[in-house]
Amino acid sequence: MDYFLQQLINGITLGAIYGLIAIGYTMVYGIIGMINFAHGEIYMIGAFVSLIGFLLMGALGISYVPLALFLVLLMAMLFTAIYGWAIERIAYRPLRGSFRLAPLISAIGMSILLQNYVQVAQGARVKPLQPIIHGGFELTNGGDYHVTLSYLQIIIVALTVTLMAGFTFIITRTPLGRAQRATEQDMTMASLLGVNVDRIISTTFIIGASLAAVAGLMVTLYYGVIDFYIGFIAGMKAFTAAVLGGIGSLPGAILGGLLIGLIEAFWSGYFSIEYKDVAAFSILVMVLIFRPTGLLGKPEIEKV
Repeated sequence: MDYFLQQLINGITLGAIYGLIAIGYTMVYGIIGMINFAHGEIYMIGAFVSLIGFLLMGALGISYVPLALFLVLLMAMLFTAIYGWAIERIAYRPLRGSFRLAPLISAIGMSILLQNYVQVAQGARVKPLQPIIHGGFELTNGGDYHVTLSYLQIIIVALTVTLMAGFTFIITRTPLGRAQRATEQDMTMASLLGVNVDRIISTTFIIGASLAAVAGLMVTLYYGVIDFYIGFIAGMKAFTAAVLGGIGSLPGAILGGLLIGLIEAFWSGYFSIEYKDVAAFSILVMVLIFRPTGLLGKPEIEKV
C-alpha cells in the first residue's frame, strides 16, 4: 500500500506537468483547429532558459530561493512568449488560408528547426542542475518503505491547479475569453463584428507558450537534467493527453495529463519501465475507439 501511494504521488506530479503542456495544444486547436507540433520545443526552450536563469541568479548572488524562482519564471515565460509569437507570425499565419496539410507540415518543420537550433546553440550533452528546493513530508514511516511528498511536488500540483483555475476564468469571464470563443466558433463572423482575429490568435500562442515555460521550469527542478530532445518526447505525451481528455477542452487537457502520468507511474512501478509508453498509447487507442472525441470532448456539429 505504501508503494502504491508513492506511485500515486509520482503519477499526479508527472501528470500535472503533462497537463500544463497539453493546455497549449488544446488552446491552439480550439481557436484555429491546428495542432502546433512545435509546442514541445517551446517547452524545451523554457527548460533551457530556466537553467540559464538559475546560473545567472547564482552569478548575481541571488540566493533567496523564492525570489530566484520568481525571476527565473518571469524570464522563461518572457522568452517562450516571444518564441510563441514569432512561430505563429512566421510559420502559421501566412498559411492560415492554405490547404489543411500546409500548417501541419510547417509545424513539423518548425519543431525540427527549433530542436536542432538548441542542439547547436547549447550542445547535445545532458545539462545538469543541482537541487534547489529541498525537503518534504514523510507520510508513512512504517516498515521498510517510506512514502514521501516533497515540497517541489506540492508546488507543481498547486501551480497547475492555480493556473488551470485562472485560465478557465479568463476563457469564461473576460473579454479576451469571449473573443477567443467567438474566434473559435466562426473566425470570419468574429472579424466582421470587430474582433481582431490575428491579435487573438497571437495572444493564444503567447499564453500557451508561457504555460509551456512553467512546465519547463518545473521539469528542470524536478528531474535536474535536460537536453535538446526532451521537447519531442514530452510534446508527444502532452499531445496524447490533450487528445485523450478531449482536444479543445481545458479540463480535458488536465484530465488527460493526469491519466497519462498515472499510467506511466504505475506501469513503471509494477511492470517494465521500457513499455510505459506502449501502455499509455494503448489506453489512448482504446479510448478513441469507443469515444473518438476524448473523455471530455464534444462532438463537432456542422450547421448547414
